Amino acid sequence: MSPSQESVFSEYEADTSQTSKLIKKFKETPFVPIGMAGFAAVVGYGLYKLKHRGDMKMSLHLIHMRVAAQGFAVGALTCGVLYSMFRDYVGKPKE
Repeated sequence: MSPSQESVFSEYEADTSQTSKLIKKFKETPFVPIGMAGFAAVVGYGLYKLKHRGDMKMSLHLIHMRVAAQGFAVGALTCGVLYSMFRDYVGKPKE
């Protein structure tokens, strides 16, 4: 590509750092990073409690943690969709 030609992906190349992409995604859909963080927190808590689960079978403990993590992620995504619908349809002034 010669230097005189303008890049086709100039907008993409101007904004390529991971933190700027994450900040942009957080502003567009704030519940996705919240869901990811909650999922990671539930998994971390589950791994911590794995050692102190008492007489509960490991498979049952893992099933409970999986359901909790999936529930948090699905709940956050649902809240995000509802927020997006509210912002697009209710919060938008009529033209």
